[in-house]
Amino acid sequence: MPKKSFSNWNKDEKSIFKTLNSPIKIQKFLDQTEYNGTKETRSPRYVISLNRSHCMEGALFAAACLENIGYPPLVLDLQAFNDDDHVIAIYKVNGFWGAVAKSNFTTLRFREPVYKSLRELSMSYFDFYFNLKGEKSLRAYSLPHDLNKFNDMNWRTTEEDVEDIGYYLDMVRHFPLVSKEQIKKLENSTDSLMKSSLLGSNPAGLYIPD
Repeated sequence: MPKKSFSNWNKDEKSIFKTLNSPIKIQKFLDQTEYNGTKETRSPRYVISLNRSHCMEGALFAAACLENIGYPPLVLDLQAFNDDDHVIAIYKVNGFWGAVAKSNFTTLRFREPVYKSLRELSMSYFDFYFNLKGEKSLRAYSLPHDLNKFNDMNWRTTEEDVEDIGYYLDMVRHFPLVSKEQIKKLENSTDSLMKSSLLGSNPAGLYIPD
């Protein structure tokens, strides 16, 4: 892990990071944070101090934690139609991709590092990615983006809004996961899957299409 990034954390934050020494422990920490329904995007320091995060904040926090245990701080954007995009922190083990993520949908979170490609990893979310009408909404994925490119923003510890990272991810190239013909034939999710996906979560702050 880069010493420069770690030196910015205070004693209490470093103590928390020491306990988050594996991807699944990072995921479990995110799972117990309150969902942040605001449009602001705050740093990992904010997530720790308020025990609150939304998708983007969760990805930044997970990336910082993964960096702490030796992975580069990488995020990937999953692009959706008639729904919110989903940003995940990704990591690689022995050539296979895994992910850590924050979502009110329990099925859009952790992925074991067993996926050969980013497309394969992204497709693992497809059947579980739907809006509150049950419409399957995942359409495309981005390449990995190293958060070190935003170090001038002090994205790990700043008290300022870091929403520009989200704007950047909106603008980068995305690769389609399904064709127009396939989209026309998509079935809605089942009621049972929708209920199980929201089990134990608070849907406040989720986008509900008209």
